[in-house]
Amino acid sequence: MKKNLNYSHEHIVYLKKQRNKKIIIIVSRILILVFILGIWELCAQVKLIDPFITSSPSRVIRTIGDLQKNGTLFYHIGITLGETIAGFAIAVILGYAIAVVLWSSDSVRKVLEPYIVVLNSLPKIALGPLIIIWIGTGYTAIIFMTVIVSIIVCIMNMLAGFIAVDNTKLLLMKSMGANKLTTLRKLIIPASLPALMNTLKVAVGLAWIGSIMGEYIVSRAGLGYLIVYGGQVFKLDLVMTATFILCVLAGGMYAIISLIEKRFHRH
Repeated sequence: MKKNLNYSHEHIVYLKKQRNKKIIIIVSRILILVFILGIWELCAQVKLIDPFITSSPSRVIRTIGDLQKNGTLFYHIGITLGETIAGFAIAVILGYAIAVVLWSSDSVRKVLEPYIVVLNSLPKIALGPLIIIWIGTGYTAIIFMTVIVSIIVCIMNMLAGFIAVDNTKLLLMKSMGANKLTTLRKLIIPASLPALMNTLKVAVGLAWIGSIMGEYIVSRAGLGYLIVYGGQVFKLDLVMTATFILCVLAGGMYAIISLIEKRFHRH
């Protein structure tokens, strides 16, 4: 109660509304998920859909239990998660660095921008055979696939964030004698933090796509391998289970980035 003495009645009412709104959003998300899973399970139980083809939540849970019993659940999760995090980190760091270089020189940006756009339009899965020849069939090839799927978007998003900084502030920095490095450190990087957060959110999804694409091509372990193996031997429960785990992991990474974003906004 003492904390509320610093706020007006209207502000307290506003804060309560905001808190209630957040609660409603979280509860709504949970209810939607429960509804979808419930409908899926019900349709499978009454045979409106063929559970052999579509699986069901109960069969997915049973398959997770089986993987846990034979000791392979966390083994496959760990491999895919490690590949994804490594590719994600490399793509974001390299993409950020390249975006800085392109921002620092208009001439370099104008020369390289068309090539970046063309590289982004290439179907990365078509490069799979070349990646095997160049790098081999180990984890490095999967991480490389994750990087090439994610890095172009990281470059373009961060470059757009750098360029979008207010020209008035840039002119002010220039009038005060600031060089490129000082302008980058004092203005561009702080002002482009929202763009960085958006880039991280996009890169998370692309990193998972890249790692699974890589595992489709060369892996002998991981969630992508389970999906391919399950499809080959018609163990569709295994396919749906691996897909469900992927969704949970991707959602978890996105949630972590959202928490980091909130910290930055508060700061």
